[in-house]
Amino acid sequence: MTVRILDAAYDRMLQFGLRRTTVEDVARQARVARITIYRRFPNRDELVRAVVLREAGRVFRQVDAAVESLETIEDQLVEGFVTLLRAVRSHPLVIRLLATEIDLLLPVVTVDGGPVVALARQYLAGHLRRAQKAGRMRRSDPEAVAEVLVRITLSFLVTPDSCIPLDSDRQARAFARRFLVPLSQLSLPAKP
Repeated sequence: MTVRILDAAYDRMLQFGLRRTTVEDVARQARVARITIYRRFPNRDELVRAVVLREAGRVFRQVDAAVESLETIEDQLVEGFVTLLRAVRSHPLVIRLLATEIDLLLPVVTVDGGPVVALARQYLAGHLRRAQKAGRMRRSDPEAVAEVLVRITLSFLVTPDSCIPLDSDRQARAFARRFLVPLSQLSLPAKP
């Protein structure tokens, strides 16, 4: 039932945008009662949040698939960046929101972007911790390293216009190898 609700909400958001997606419309498309949605999601914002988290999970699974067979953490960071950049920039909902409702999207990834940064930081920090445990990465605070890398990546996602060419996978790989890999090797201190 929850999958059906999330599928309907995603379809409505893609077709009509965030502003014009209502719980009533989602319920009608999912063929469930509004109360059924409200039992799972206390309000419309939580429903939207659940859709966004599910889509983020899909992107993270794409990244995981792209890096799973790579030996070094450096190669994983490079391919992870390339895959993430490509996946987010080509995501239908992101494209829709950037084109029609950027005013709703920008706060979610900037001034109110704490949850987005936290989700991505936790995901990346998990990979960095595993690399440290396996002896494939120098010791540092994986949360701090992940935060720096996430914030840089987010800035390129939100503001793709740049003097740094990232339009092709080759360009993105070159950037990640030159800038992100060295940043990942800094010994950033843990938060006190």
